[in-house]
Amino acid sequence: MLNPKLLELIFSASSIQRWNDYPRMVELVELDKQAHKFIIAFLLGKIEASQGKHIDFSALIEAGVFEFLRRVIVTDIRPDVFRIILKEKKQELNSWVLEQLEPYLKDIEEGDFLERFKNFLDDENIYKKERFILQASSYLATRWEFSIIYQTSRFLSDIENVKNAVEEEIEDYFELLGVRKIALQQKLSKFLDLSGRLRFQKRWAQTPRIPETSVLGHMLVVSLFSYFYSLKIKASPKRLQNNFFTALFHDLPEALTRDIITPVKYSVTGLDEIISNYEVKMINEEIIPLIPKDLVDEFSYLLGLYDGKKDEFLDKTYQNSIKVVENLDLYNEDKYNVIDGKALKMCDRFAAYMEASLSIYHGVKSNELISGKKQIYEKIKEKPIVNGVNFGKFIDNVEEYLKNSSQDYCGT
Repeated sequence: MLNPKLLELIFSASSIQRWNDYPRMVELVELDKQAHKFIIAFLLGKIEASQGKHIDFSALIEAGVFEFLRRVIVTDIRPDVFRIILKEKKQELNSWVLEQLEPYLKDIEEGDFLERFKNFLDDENIYKKERFILQASSYLATRWEFSIIYQTSRFLSDIENVKNAVEEEIEDYFELLGVRKIALQQKLSKFLDLSGRLRFQKRWAQTPRIPETSVLGHMLVVSLFSYFYSLKIKASPKRLQNNFFTALFHDLPEALTRDIITPVKYSVTGLDEIISNYEVKMINEEIIPLIPKDLVDEFSYLLGLYDGKKDEFLDKTYQNSIKVVENLDLYNEDKYNVIDGKALKMCDRFAAYMEASLSIYHGVKSNELISGKKQIYEKIKEKPIVNGVNFGKFIDNVEEYLKNSSQDYCGT
């Protein structure tokens, strides 16, 4: 069972400001940067794998999750300062991070997850190749952010020095083919731009909300929920990877179509089908051409393209062809290439539920948030159990946690 404090901690990344010592035309937050980093890491890793190099994508995901959790704990320490601290006080910093996180992580996989986290922090040789890909991805996401910062900071005396330092660092990662492609402004760099723009689209855009989250940040939250779900059901490595990356890309077409809120989408008869058909058209015309050819089939499967439509929330296998199946436990082997679509839909709903609940808890609420939370709660409670995982208990625990936290805050 996921600790509600861990869920709250994940969302706290949407309040961690980046580049907050520079003028910004838009808010730049850690959650969005981490989401962009994971997207880039997927592409860099797949390109390396296409060159015959062994990349462990389960390790890539897990190392990224570990880095995300550590980053949330150390909050807004500047990257250059953070690197100095790691060189001089690595053991002390890591011990402190683990001390903060242990109460929230100790029950996951009966403590095995926390033990792997400790080993990861202690031994830099664990997941060495995957760490390097994540490091390159983090740099490229930061570089993308800096292109925004630079537009509003040219009057600052040191900005050219920062620009030169950012541009020069790319050479450190040239051994990765994907980095070289991005440096040459090839198709891959356009894909980075397309996915990065999802940070400008806000969730629940029709109502004020705290913490405010973007579509890009939401995609990462859903993928993190899917990761912990996959650990819970002891998913095979490929199944875990598919679940994570399907969740990570599930709202990618909104970079082209913008977010259409659920009440609008389903209140007009036939509108959802029109939107779905248009999404497929835009994916095929604007997204797929940016993906390396040898990755197109896998990427299309993760996006949910099936039988001329897009539905990432179907329980599927993919060997020679895509099949919609029942009872995924019968297919829990890598060869079946499983996606837990129904569970991912629950993770998506659960993320939306958390977005509404946390804002209401923080005192920023509206009729849209209150009614939206109620509708999501009822939807999850209709069929709360998916593959033995009770999502209904998750929301009950969150409700109890927020209720008790409110009472503690009020002194009652």
